[in-house]
Amino acid sequence: MTPAADCSSALQVLRRDALRAAFWTALPLIAAAAAIALAFRFDRRFVAEAITVFALASFFMLRQLPSHLPHRRFGIGNRVTLGRLALIALLAGGVGNAQWSDAVAWSAVVLASVTALLDAADGPLARGDGLASDFGARFDMESDALLILVLSALVWQADKAGAWVLAAGLMRYAFVGAAALWPWLARPLAPSLRRKTVCVLQIVGLIVCLMPTVAPWLSQAIAALTLAALTASFAADVLRLARVAGAARARGIDPASPTETTTRAVDRVRSRSQARTL
Repeated sequence: MTPAADCSSALQVLRRDALRAAFWTALPLIAAAAAIALAFRFDRRFVAEAITVFALASFFMLRQLPSHLPHRRFGIGNRVTLGRLALIALLAGGVGNAQWSDAVAWSAVVLASVTALLDAADGPLARGDGLASDFGARFDMESDALLILVLSALVWQADKAGAWVLAAGLMRYAFVGAAALWPWLARPLAPSLRRKTVCVLQIVGLIVCLMPTVAPWLSQAIAALTLAALTASFAADVLRLARVAGAARARGIDPASPTETTTRAVDRVRSRSQARTL
């Protein structure tokens, strides 16, 4: 078998495994959405929105599967992330729902808290299973971005902050859109403790804002502070990528091309940044 044929065969096996995982995650999602709609007297739109969000997110997830090769199994870590995606879809079903009450708010807080806690499990499970990959890291990151978008919409809906809070959820997608115009923004970034910390603070801050016991003035202050931290984090990443692009151009290299020389330019920029920090 040629390498190309072997790769195609591995991808087919992986896709089947991922589709099975998505199917068995969708079934309890539908049952949970129906039960929640019945308990809180939501209309059918709640169930439809939850299913639609999960289906669309799963579709985009499946398109990225080739980056999980050469692994042929979807893995327990990605299954946990898929479970988180189902919980996010349930939260998304509440966006635009008029039946908002303290009971609904507390339920959203509990659901979002479980989703956030599970974020600490998928990475270690994938590494322990020997199935860590760029796909898994991207899947986890995009799930976090969707969670922030949904939470920011719920905070706005609950009148706990103004429409400006949506900027927290839209920032990731604005960054992706900008990368379509300026491809050097699409270059991969090295793992960052700062980025992870800001993401956690943003999610926790929005969950706290949703709590009925938190006064609107306090929720607005929390949302503003976490949004400022997120904005500063994105700005730091954009500046770093701009320095890398500048270093690549100075050597006559396409800044959007992930060549070895560009990688060395990245390393030099990082070294200078660390030296200035020290």
